[in-house]
Amino acid sequence: MGPIPISFDSHSLFLLNIILALMMFGVSLTLRVEDFQRVVTSPRPTLVGVGAQFLLLPALSCLLTWGFRVEPELALGMMLVAACPSGSFSNIMTFLARGNVALSVSMTAICSLLALILTPFNFWFYGSLNPYTRPLLQDNNVEAGQIIGFVLLVLVLPLLLGMLAGRWRPALARRLEKPLRPLSLIIFLAFVALAFAKNIDLFVRYMPIFAGLVIVQNLLALLTGYVAATLMRLEEGDRRAVTIEVGIQNSGLALAILFTFYPQAGGMMLIAAFWGVWHLVSGSLLAFLWSRQPFPKSAP
Repeated sequence: MGPIPISFDSHSLFLLNIILALMMFGVSLTLRVEDFQRVVTSPRPTLVGVGAQFLLLPALSCLLTWGFRVEPELALGMMLVAACPSGSFSNIMTFLARGNVALSVSMTAICSLLALILTPFNFWFYGSLNPYTRPLLQDNNVEAGQIIGFVLLVLVLPLLLGMLAGRWRPALARRLEKPLRPLSLIIFLAFVALAFAKNIDLFVRYMPIFAGLVIVQNLLALLTGYVAATLMRLEEGDRRAVTIEVGIQNSGLALAILFTFYPQAGGMMLIAAFWGVWHLVSGSLLAFLWSRQPFPKSAP
């Protein structure tokens, strides 16, 4: 499979970056300093979740793409998604799954900040480690500092601004937070749908390939979170939170990075775009199943 040309324009790129920043701003309106302090007061669940997110999932995704010799563009797309922090709707899904929402919120906040360094590092490290993706990564000649600056602008700064708005104008933040979450999701899904519509022939042609890879990797992410939490003997609510946090990736960030720095990498975009839809399906289904499953009698 050769390069996959995706039709995309600069105006759409600007809109995607605005959507991503808006989503992060909306999520952070209810964040408090206490959400970051939980890693000190109750470190084990948070550290298990962050370790599964930024250590285990990128390494396992690299092994998966390397072992099965996945097409380089598709493999790099999978590794970029695995390097991204948890998605902004993991908190809602954790709530629906009757998981530990406080842990979920803390993980989302901490992972979003750590993404400033760990997302570019993991993408470059594992992309260079895989011999099939290394030439493609080197040919694009994008420096890590460029991606760090981009993540700072569309992820970290909106998060900090949202926290400041929530602290200085709590009443306004509460009124904004409720409509911003569903509105930003609807706009993001509409954006992905338009991208699909403009490239419908490509999506139909390559659907059997990239859809299967995304479903397998998403299952791997959910299992990574659940197995790590189980082996570390976390309580049931913490297990559910960690599982969903690791399984719901910020594919919007991956798409924004790709459209900004890899506009010709259509295969990578197919992976990130389908992730943006599929993880909402799998996460919602898991949350629904867990919402109907009683906690073990030994669980609090």
